Amino acid sequence: MIDKPLLASVMLLLTLSLVMSYSLSTYTVVHFNYMDFHFFIRQMMAIFIGFVTMVLLSKMDPDKWFSRVGMLLFVIFFMLMIVMQFLPSSLVNAVGGAKRWIRVGPMSIAPVEFFKVGFIFFLAWSFSRKLLDKTKMGFWEEVRAFTPYLFVFLVAVVIIAVFQKDLGQVVVLGVTLTILFLFIGSSWKFFLTLISGGFAAFIGLILFAPHRMARIKSWWGTVQDSILSVLPFESVQNLRIETGKEPYQISNSLNAIHNGGLWGEGLGNGQFKLGYLSEVHTDFILAGITEELGFLGLVLVTLTMLFIVFRIFKIASKVKNPMYYLFSIGIGLLISLAFILNSYGISGITPIKGIAVPFLSYGGSHIWASCIAIGMVLMISKKVPRDAQGRIR
Repeated sequence: MIDKPLLASVMLLLTLSLVMSYSLSTYTVVHFNYMDFHFFIRQMMAIFIGFVTMVLLSKMDPDKWFSRVGMLLFVIFFMLMIVMQFLPSSLVNAVGGAKRWIRVGPMSIAPVEFFKVGFIFFLAWSFSRKLLDKTKMGFWEEVRAFTPYLFVFLVAVVIIAVFQKDLGQVVVLGVTLTILFLFIGSSWKFFLTLISGGFAAFIGLILFAPHRMARIKSWWGTVQDSILSVLPFESVQNLRIETGKEPYQISNSLNAIHNGGLWGEGLGNGQFKLGYLSEVHTDFILAGITEELGFLGLVLVTLTMLFIVFRIFKIASKVKNPMYYLFSIGIGLLISLAFILNSYGISGITPIKGIAVPFLSYGGSHIWASCIAIGMVLMISKKVPRDAQGRIR
């Protein structure tokens, strides 16, 4: 029996995504002269395909199909991310010189969304075969054991952060990889060394990319007063920079959230979606939801997301197969990290990363990939021991 509460909570967010893709795309529809239901129909098709895929995966026998599906995701989309950099512009969609989408007929597919799920499978599959049964290793033994995984991740970093200019996805994958290392029993010395190296690499990717430096400076200009005012040291005041105009996206996002109040302006009545806040149905959907459905609407969305992550972690804690355990932990981390990074970005706590909100943001690739991930977790959930009422023990 699959985990029905997990399936129901995911469908709740997908339904809200469908409603908000119609409500929040008003200005874009008018500006580009699309038909009224342009985004609604496209999102409905993505959700339908995702739902069917999720249900089909949930009905499969995990002992027979789980590894096959996971390995196909990893190999196919890893190769596609490499190959797409050499494809002509007629076959790929590029933004700012970064090739992120492959055209497939009337659709465009972002391989990185599917690769994330495949990468989590690869880690779970390989860790469970090679590392979980090992006795306690010394530091240099750990370095040798984990180097192949770090190499694969480094290749992904080059493709995603350098060629696709998408540092946010690298952050999500990097944090997930690091935490999974801890779950399989790596030493704190190796764990802290990995964090230090990852942080240094993260800083390097920012320093050598002018567009990222500009984004960091723009963000720092908005938060420096509140941070530096609580620090008593005179020397830190040298970190103050000349403030320019507050980034309009952050400013309008915060205004939209404030405008929603407790109860919201009402579904369809938001003002900041009317040209003030671009991409409000994609990266800034939480701001759009808060303006129209209020703080209570945002709380409901957050609680539903937390419930989804809780159910995934509960499945992980009860399943006996270590590969299923690690995969479920990884998927729970992917979902929670993406939600946190997006939430922090739209509220100005951190720079904007361009991370989609799982199950909510408009976009076929991330909806389909998210449904595949949940379908694989539902497949796993059939292996969890249950009581007479069908509840997880």
